[in-house]
Amino acid sequence: MKRALAVALVLLMIVSLVGCGKNNKRKPIQLTLNSEDSEAILNAAGIRLPDEATAPGAGSHVIWYSWYDPLQNYEEDQVVNTGNWTFTHKYGGSVEWLECGYFDYYDDLARYIASGTPPDATQASNGVMALYPMNCIKEMIQPVDQWIDFDDPLFAPMKAAADYFVLKGKHYHIVTDFGVSNVVVYNRRVINEYGYEDPAKLYWNDEWTWDEFYDMCLDFNDPDTDHFALDGNAYAGGLLESTGQLFFGIDEETGKFVSNIDSPEIERSQDVIYNLVKNNCTYQSLNGSWSLRGSGDFGEGMKEGLTLFYIIAEWGFTDTVDVVSSRWGDVAQHEVMFAPLPRDPNGDGNYYMRAGIEGYSIVMHANNPEGVALLAMCDRFKKIDPIVIQIDENQLREKYLWTDEMIEMHKECYRLAAEHPVLDINNNLPDGLGNALAHMSNDIIRSGTNPSSWAQLKEQYGEQIEYYVEDLNQMIEDFNNE
Repeated sequence: MKRALAVALVLLMIVSLVGCGKNNKRKPIQLTLNSEDSEAILNAAGIRLPDEATAPGAGSHVIWYSWYDPLQNYEEDQVVNTGNWTFTHKYGGSVEWLECGYFDYYDDLARYIASGTPPDATQASNGVMALYPMNCIKEMIQPVDQWIDFDDPLFAPMKAAADYFVLKGKHYHIVTDFGVSNVVVYNRRVINEYGYEDPAKLYWNDEWTWDEFYDMCLDFNDPDTDHFALDGNAYAGGLLESTGQLFFGIDEETGKFVSNIDSPEIERSQDVIYNLVKNNCTYQSLNGSWSLRGSGDFGEGMKEGLTLFYIIAEWGFTDTVDVVSSRWGDVAQHEVMFAPLPRDPNGDGNYYMRAGIEGYSIVMHANNPEGVALLAMCDRFKKIDPIVIQIDENQLREKYLWTDEMIEMHKECYRLAAEHPVLDINNNLPDGLGNALAHMSNDIIRSGTNPSSWAQLKEQYGEQIEYYVEDLNQMIEDFNNE
């Protein structure tokens, strides 16, 4: 069976974001790099970036719109974003954060555009709050090809990923890199206490499979003492992603959206999830329904040894030492570690990982698209220049206390994500299709200890998905032909 290019179904982790409000007026602080690193970046930047005297967008002000700000610093113990540092120090640019509430993201962006006061940039995402394809059709963002050349050596390695986000032959996202998405985080002290094989060691020995993962979960589990093998809600999406196939994809040959729910690999992954839930291995509230532990913060229960594994994207545990140590385990004692998703023991032998895209979208009618493009060039530059890569790694070591082993595993996870990318483009779909796909994933983990089987879910939602996929393909064709 020809495997369609995979695109991921990712469950939204919104519980911990409820408190994100807008207009908090948080003031950024100016952190800097040491003089040696600063000089190294400025010297290296001339190799691949435009001349500062003639670069379009130099000296300009970019308004960044989102519920989060990955570009600037608000605490002393954060790392410096070297892409924004280059944009600021080499080109004299500046960035302003136009903050929105998480749940207001789409509505407020539409209002800014309609009022004639649009921001310049927002995140290019294939995960939460994605803008492709429906909000491209609604003209909330615009094609980027006028300002970014994906055949240029700087961006050419990202062209294949950018080609996923095309309408009318134009790219709608400036893709600067892949982001390492769901990994299996664990507390090494807890793993040792229970006598389990270290997942990282199992991975390097090519022995990290669903069977090993499942056996550990089953052994660890003890609901009577509040011990649950899994918490969060990304374990369902994670085990699905580890097949290299997802519910909804793009056919390599036709370029059209397709349903993958008849895949035997997917069926095997859903059987694992079903059995984990059925055997009480996933955290449940007191009334037996799905919930998150405690306040819903990422990593709760890990430090105390109440949760064995937490499947989450890397950013979920990449934070200041105090935050990580209070939830995940003592960073200074090297308790926190992670491994790729386990592989299907009956699969093709490959490890798969969802590749989140990183980058920028240019808002419709933006006043400074050239500044956004230059900022994206600086961001892309830091991903490929070995000098800047080393500076960023050193920041992880010095400020977040990452070990060489963690950085080596990060590189390996990145290699897997880039080598066999599982791209997610299903978070901005028509309501009918999005809801049906969400039910296919959510109904297993959100049904207490009486989950629906995969056969039951296919019978209930399969025909709906096929109908909505066909309808979406027609919608895209009509838009392309306008």
